[in-house]
Amino acid sequence: MLYLAALLVHCVPLAMGQYDICKSWVTTDDGPSWEFYACQPKAMRMKDYVTVRVDPAGITCGDPPERFCTHENPYLCSDECDASNPDLAHPPKLMFDSEDEGLATYWQSVTWRRYPEPLLANITLSWNKSIELTDDIVITFEYGRPTIMMLEKSLDNGRTWHPYQYYADDCMEAFSMPARRVRDLSTTSANRVLCTEEYSRWAGSKKEKTVRFEVRDRFAIFAGPDLKNMDNLYTRLESAKGLKDFFTVTDLRMRLLRPALGGTYVQRENLYKYFYAVSNIEVTGRCKCNLHANLCTFKEGSLQCECEHNTTGQDCGKCKKNFRSRSWRAGSYLPLPNGSPNACAAAGSAFGNYPGLSAAAPLQVGSPLAKAGPGAQALGQKPKPSDPPKNMRATPKSKAGRTAHSAGKKHGKKTASSKSSKLIRLKPNSGPVAPIETYKDCECYGHSNRCSYIDFLNVVTCVSCKHNTRGQHCQHCRLGFYRNSSAELDDENVCIECNCNQIGSMHDRCNETGYCECREGATGPKCDDCLPNYYWRQGCFPNVCDDELLLCQNGGTCYQNQRCICPVGFKGVLCQQSRCEVDKKDCDSAPGAGGSLATVALGVLALQLRGWVDL
Repeated sequence: MLYLAALLVHCVPLAMGQYDICKSWVTTDDGPSWEFYACQPKAMRMKDYVTVRVDPAGITCGDPPERFCTHENPYLCSDECDASNPDLAHPPKLMFDSEDEGLATYWQSVTWRRYPEPLLANITLSWNKSIELTDDIVITFEYGRPTIMMLEKSLDNGRTWHPYQYYADDCMEAFSMPARRVRDLSTTSANRVLCTEEYSRWAGSKKEKTVRFEVRDRFAIFAGPDLKNMDNLYTRLESAKGLKDFFTVTDLRMRLLRPALGGTYVQRENLYKYFYAVSNIEVTGRCKCNLHANLCTFKEGSLQCECEHNTTGQDCGKCKKNFRSRSWRAGSYLPLPNGSPNACAAAGSAFGNYPGLSAAAPLQVGSPLAKAGPGAQALGQKPKPSDPPKNMRATPKSKAGRTAHSAGKKHGKKTASSKSSKLIRLKPNSGPVAPIETYKDCECYGHSNRCSYIDFLNVVTCVSCKHNTRGQHCQHCRLGFYRNSSAELDDENVCIECNCNQIGSMHDRCNETGYCECREGATGPKCDDCLPNYYWRQGCFPNVCDDELLLCQNGGTCYQNQRCICPVGFKGVLCQQSRCEVDKKDCDSAPGAGGSLATVALGVLALQLRGWVDL
């Protein structure tokens, strides 16, 4: 009983969530033994374990003391920074403290008193440990966000650095890069380094303060907007080259290159209002343990993985001394849902060939994962619509056309509701058929402001419908979307994505109420649940046993409708077969009743613990 209690204490903290359990005590035909699984630590606030460095020397304000202004009151410079006074100092540690009663505390740089010399500052965060980002990096600035900055990462404790993301109010001017948004990236470009203008333009110090590195939006490319299809993400992390390393860092560095200007040019007569101030930096992630540990502790000033699978090292990056019968390998998320531990084994150990310890098995032809494959469409990317016929493609807009395009965008909603408005042709007809022409006041419900007039059909049809709409007047939803019944036709959110479960549904389309067409055994609006007498395991499968119709025989116990746990002396799907009938040695060498009951009890407990993981 003491052994059972110890086993329970050991396993309960591990049995929470996907890839949170490293091993489980199971009973097989060969007797009870440990079964290993790929595992990883929980995500946590990494700023609690970080060391911070700010450079160059003297960039922090207060030595010597100086006054500064704000953009709201640029000529009322009554604030002061003094490093010798705790009430007036702004040291780097204030970027990570807890702010009581809503009072913002922050690190602050010197003012731009040496203009036109650039005001440059670096903030470096170090963990002395590889970590994997699991959520957005959020940096909160007081008194305005920088107009130009860079985020860099290191994978080797700061020896080399790589750009992570560029930020500017004008990306082309600052970095010679076009501005892009993370949500516009595709499955093949999810790890692209880009420049964004979303977090740099002046919005007022009391409004938007945060600058983000969007981890969740990149995850959503594979897992969907609500991150519900995490299996797709785990599959792509294993299959896409460089994707896993993209979210792995040992250090982060913010290079602040130009402060907030207050929406104007630099006013040289008052340089005390230009500076950097950071009140908070949030970094959420987990220790990288190569899927060989589910615990990470802070020891001797640094984070350490509590390694399993006979591995060792700060990142569980090598085999223990007596377990090097084969080369070390990182664990794998595949095959889903438990992955492959790729555990280190001692020479001659049976673990070397044990199924729970082997590398990921090849996908069988016809399996759901094999059907999905590594292609982008299987991971949620919508197929691109085919190009229109050549005689229907858009022609370049004239200057007048661009003017109408801007006007239509600005007043699109009003235009869409004006059913009696007259179409005004902005360029002459070039022949009997004018495939694409630009009009003012197109009847497209605000989802497009360009129309095509097909002369011989006497039809005007909208071109390039936006907001996931389609049709002659952009009045229908694209395939894979359905009509939002609570929105008007001219609402940008009139079409909602179906979000059908890719395993449980027949395809990614749904009916007008948002219900998807489900495969056999699946149910629910998104086909992400199972009908009675079915269970979910990367798809819906019929129950093997239950408590009413398919009883396990000879005293067997039904485990989660998936299998019968057979007592000693019996085997088979429903425990219907006696071992004695197959091999009399099993009867002659069977253990005593007391041992058999203990073994069965251990098996039941272990399988129940495994069940908690699946919940």
